[in-house]
Amino acid sequence: MASQEIEALAGALARLPGLGPRSARRAVLWLIKRRESALTGLVEALVHVRDHLVECPVCGNVDTTSPCSICADPRRDARALCVVEDVADLWALDRARLFTGRYHVLGGRLSALDGVRPEDLNIARLIDRVAKGGIDEVVLAMNATLEGQTTAHYLAERLEGHAVRLTQLAHGLPVGGELDYLDEGTLAQALRARRPVG
Repeated sequence: MASQEIEALAGALARLPGLGPRSARRAVLWLIKRRESALTGLVEALVHVRDHLVECPVCGNVDTTSPCSICADPRRDARALCVVEDVADLWALDRARLFTGRYHVLGGRLSALDGVRPEDLNIARLIDRVAKGGIDEVVLAMNATLEGQTTAHYLAERLEGHAVRLTQLAHGLPVGGELDYLDEGTLAQALRARRPVG
């Protein structure tokens, strides 16, 4: 049996996504064995993030600077704006380094079942950003779910009167995907989005 403090640490880690009780205990044991090299650095990093974490007032990203490092980067194309549901989506897209513009985080997606209405999301700030001008394209990068597509449709309606080009991410067959393993929704979207060969 471990001490209450060690069990509390394992319990805290077990609440993280992707970690269950057994994985958390293994992580705790690994940290204990490397307490000087790994545990100390982890604790310092956690405390620093806890003390300095802010939500970017421009885009809704989380960072330790305000505005966030993406909004403050002068190399970013200010004319292109990619709208995402959550910070995790922003990080995933930015990690790919394929989009050089700026982002806007909604903080969720519209969902009648969950009671998420337009006023619950960061939509008003998005409309304000577009209304100020200087943005040529808005990329609606919603997840390929019913709620995500409903949110994209709602945003398209709200942005209809503004002089911006609206685009959205392509949906369909993933690279390396085999037809036999894909769900019907993905196959249907791939067929609807088919394009000429050559």
